[in-house]
Amino acid sequence: MKKTLSRRARLATGGAVLAAVAAGTFGTVAANASAPEAAQDSAVSAAPAAAAGKRDTTTSTHLTVDAATEAARAALKAAEQEGQRVTVAVVDRNGNTILTMRGDGAGPQSYESAERKAYTAVSWNAPTSELEGRLENAPNLKDIPGTLFLGGGVPVTAGKAPIAGIGVAGAPSGTLDEKFARAGAAALN
Repeated sequence: MKKTLSRRARLATGGAVLAAVAAGTFGTVAANASAPEAAQDSAVSAAPAAAAGKRDTTTSTHLTVDAATEAARAALKAAEQEGQRVTVAVVDRNGNTILTMRGDGAGPQSYESAERKAYTAVSWNAPTSELEGRLENAPNLKDIPGTLFLGGGVPVTAGKAPIAGIGVAGAPSGTLDEKFARAGAAALN
């Protein structure tokens, strides 16, 4: 035969169970909070760090900020000598912008265009003027995010491997943009 507890008994029993759970949780938290730091540190450092072997890693070469600045200034100077107002962008091997310099009077569209040309040049390790021709056979290349297949981007290499890209935008033609980008790359040699 099943015995039914009164409402008062059920509330008292539930309250006692809740108090016991709360006390256990508080005791655990309090014990962890009061443990010496050394004991906590040893528990955390118990798992050894994994060490990668030489065959599991690569080494890459990157332009310094000073070198990127030198290249950008050389490209801007070449453009200024021909009366052109351009923006120059230098990106690293991963396409991350190292710096962008907008020349005096350069158009607002030139900022993003220069970065995208630099990204495209380093991604394919080729001047963007050469890459324009690839669109005839593969028109969907232009749909790759962050790319711009217009003249004005050149890669910077070390031992034939691309390590950076220089993009110039704002001159009236991609041919001029690329001429100025090449002047920036030449300043690195």
